[in-house]
Amino acid sequence: MRDMAEPTDGDFSSQKGSPELFDKIVNLCKRRGFVFPSAEIYGGIRSTYDYGPLGALMLRNVKNAWWKAMVQERDDVVPIDAAILTNPKVWEASGHLDTFTDPLVDCRKCKERWRQDQIDGVCPNCGSTDLTDARPFNLMFKTFVGPVEEEANVAYLRPETAQGMFVNFVNVMQSMRLKPPFGIAQQGRSFRNEITPGNFVFRTREFEQMELEFFVPPPDAGTWHTYWCNERLDWYRRFGIHEHLLRLRHHEQEELSHYSAGTADVEFAFPWGWGELEGIANRTDYDLKAHAAASGERLEYFDQASGERYVPYVIEPAAGATRAMMAFLISAYDEDEVGGESRSVLRLHPHLSPYQVAVLPLSKKETLTPLARRVLGLVKSTFMCEYDDTQSIGRRYRRQDEIGTPLCVTIDFDSLDDGAVTVRDRDTTIQRRVAIDDLVGELSVDLARPFGAKG
Repeated sequence: MRDMAEPTDGDFSSQKGSPELFDKIVNLCKRRGFVFPSAEIYGGIRSTYDYGPLGALMLRNVKNAWWKAMVQERDDVVPIDAAILTNPKVWEASGHLDTFTDPLVDCRKCKERWRQDQIDGVCPNCGSTDLTDARPFNLMFKTFVGPVEEEANVAYLRPETAQGMFVNFVNVMQSMRLKPPFGIAQQGRSFRNEITPGNFVFRTREFEQMELEFFVPPPDAGTWHTYWCNERLDWYRRFGIHEHLLRLRHHEQEELSHYSAGTADVEFAFPWGWGELEGIANRTDYDLKAHAAASGERLEYFDQASGERYVPYVIEPAAGATRAMMAFLISAYDEDEVGGESRSVLRLHPHLSPYQVAVLPLSKKETLTPLARRVLGLVKSTFMCEYDDTQSIGRRYRRQDEIGTPLCVTIDFDSLDDGAVTVRDRDTTIQRRVAIDDLVGELSVDLARPFGAKG
């Protein structure tokens, strides 16, 4: 029942940021059911992915962890769920119809298209420098509302979730009786017709965002921007991303978006280099004033007690759920040795792992199955569980290690006599005997320990 030896400290950290690691992550995602190419039986569609059983569970856990930190645990943030389709005037007022563009160039030799700012004058496909002049390419997906495809019926899939929060600023503030500083939070899908999507799920045309618009008195904007930069960087650390794989990079003046008085990116050391996980921007009062001017409605805060009236500034932490999931997977991946055999293991935070507990009967014999099923019934109402009775117990342990399950519960023939099961820890492989009557409480204690402090 016990692994033959304690695991050695793996030296896999030396491979962080390597192409070999990236290939291993992509392979694991397909093989273990995290991410599949979309419509693969038809040849797929470029840079579009489906999240399999484990990926769907983990992505939900990432979003739940963000939601808990940004909404549930705060008393100054409320949620919203705005429509994906909205009045096209929203995108006109926000500047997206005019300015939401990338510089597009064509290679005259191989006919591939690229973003000019990402290729340094050389076609990545064929090496040619014979490129067309750059022209602006709008990233918004156009569609039509109604049965007739005509200009009057044009609409757009939202390229970000932010504008739905800005246009509802007054509705939310008045209905919830809020006073700045306060935030509106939202999760949801966005769509961008990227010229060169790639790097697996890092850059795709359909993705999920986790955004907060935090409305503050204008004199306090700098203080709140610093606060949210620190808060968001710490969130990734708390959920297991290694310190040396994270950094906060402030934008240079020439990088800033037209609405920004200051932006910083939380960046992660992906296998191909540093890449953005989340941007924290001081959007000033640009969006509220733009929508007020276009709509003719006042989008401001009025304090009846003091008579003060002003348009708040907005601090926006905007994260990608799918990018965050990818970063957590890369940071968690490790290889070590247990009992003289190498293993792959995802050292995921228990709140992010697809399953928290695996229930594993030692044998498929009918004498063990009823008790194993009873144990599963006890724990699955509290934890996301997997039940697995195939292959040897050693192989099942390795599979659970590789998909990141923190705890395995094994029911053996002694369980029929002593009413106890064996609980195995993923990271240490240490096992201990726990009474079935105490099992849910013991598992809860294990999973609540500070991450990295088990054993």
